[in-house]
Amino acid sequence: MTINPGIYLLDEMCHLTAQSLTPMVTSEHFKVLKLLGEGSYGKVMLAVHRKRGTPMALKFFPRESTSLMSFLREYNLSLSFCTHPSLTRAMGIAYCTPSHYVFAQQAGLFGDLYDIILPEVGMEEDCCQRVVSQLCGALSHLHSLGFVHRDLKPENVFLCDSVCHWVKLGDFGMARGTRVPEVWYSSPYCTPEAEIARGNEDSWRGSRVWVRVEPSTDSWALGILTYTMLTGSHPWAETASDCHSYLKYQQWFDSSKGPDDELDVSKAPQFACFTPLACFYFRSLLNPRPQLRGRPEDGLSYLGGDWVTEMEKARLEEKRKKSRGEEDR
Repeated sequence: MTINPGIYLLDEMCHLTAQSLTPMVTSEHFKVLKLLGEGSYGKVMLAVHRKRGTPMALKFFPRESTSLMSFLREYNLSLSFCTHPSLTRAMGIAYCTPSHYVFAQQAGLFGDLYDIILPEVGMEEDCCQRVVSQLCGALSHLHSLGFVHRDLKPENVFLCDSVCHWVKLGDFGMARGTRVPEVWYSSPYCTPEAEIARGNEDSWRGSRVWVRVEPSTDSWALGILTYTMLTGSHPWAETASDCHSYLKYQQWFDSSKGPDDELDVSKAPQFACFTPLACFYFRSLLNPRPQLRGRPEDGLSYLGGDWVTEMEKARLEEKRKKSRGEEDR
């Protein structure tokens, strides 16, 4: 089996960094301003470096639930491999406190993508295409180094301005480049091939299915994320063989094979609001067969044209006006 040189280098960096990780008191070096986000991993705080005045995000990992090597893996991956402008990069500061491991990274001062996707409305099409363009590049860069992000979602896309001219993909805690135990979870972001692990999601004692991580996992998530950005909803509740809306999509997908075939969106009504160009984009990234799924960079060829039908654009604009009116009251 060929050893991924990126994985080997990352492991070496983690072992070296483990020998130099030093204790620090956060308040002595940083002025912590506010909470940016929190989750199962820990929390992220906006802070300013007291000597340099540089704003940054401090990511705190509880030591009782985080192994040192998993912390160092995320830190070193972000520090040394995330050189693409649309990947969040660590800033070379990593330390420990009695209760946490901490590293500093670039801060998204305008929140994340989740904050600007209106429920059942989404966001402007041109804004969505700007995000897709940048994410295609960011994911392609990671994949070229042998890593798969595995956790692409709105909460992990951070904004550097208010209209998405510059976004950064972050949170590399799930990023891997080797074999992992397959996990199924109830979400449209979960790939169809993960259903082989259904029933094991709540039990670590069950029979684990080990698989090699593939870039096609990120392709699927990019397709779902794009749908969410354009509609403010999901195309189906979960990617599962007993989910009616996903089954309808599968049937629609199988009903036409080539780009010259006419797409009958009546077989998948959740895609009726999209132009043929957008439908082919979705069918590329949301191919149920992972070995035939398009790569993120393939999505670049679908940019520039209309993705949403004129009728749907008018309907969404009315909903946006109504939403803004309710906010003003």
